[in-house]
Amino acid sequence: MNDICIRNLSKSFGAKKVFGGLNLTIKGGAATGIMAPSGAGKTTLLRILMGLETADGGSVTGLEGKRFSAVFQEERLCENMTAADNIRLVMPAHAGLSAILAEMDRLGLNGCDDQPVSELSGGMRRRVSILRALFSEYDVLFLDEPFKGLDETLKRDVMAYVKEKTAGKTVVLVTHDKAEAMILGAEIIEII
Repeated sequence: MNDICIRNLSKSFGAKKVFGGLNLTIKGGAATGIMAPSGAGKTTLLRILMGLETADGGSVTGLEGKRFSAVFQEERLCENMTAADNIRLVMPAHAGLSAILAEMDRLGLNGCDDQPVSELSGGMRRRVSILRALFSEYDVLFLDEPFKGLDETLKRDVMAYVKEKTAGKTVVLVTHDKAEAMILGAEIIEII
């Protein structure tokens, strides 16, 4: 797996400089936790890496031809579709509903597979988002504060699940919680 190399990356929004001269190496095939104070550009960095935002300067290598999956800070689910159908949107054609239901059950989502996600609690919606990201065929998984809104017991279970499912994959986690990065076995990089 290729490393993702970020060299002299800069980004501003108008007169507000988000970061400049940012240099990082994200190891391929491993989890990396990116930590920084609020407003330091963690989400902006992920958006640049995913091609959703353009850097003002610098370069990013190691992502050429890679497929991405992501869990964003805000839910990006199809509100009127069921939880199972939201997950099915990203699945390979050969995968079936039984696989979805089995994984939903593992994350405590049994019985809500045919409910529109608009009727689910915030924590349930968060778990659907995580499952959808994990079911997608990806080379790099981006997680932007993916465990927010989960109670502590559920959070530990979901983190263990994510760690299991992403073993050997390139994972980029943005979090304010060092314990989350450590549980995922992530190398922690602090940016200022």
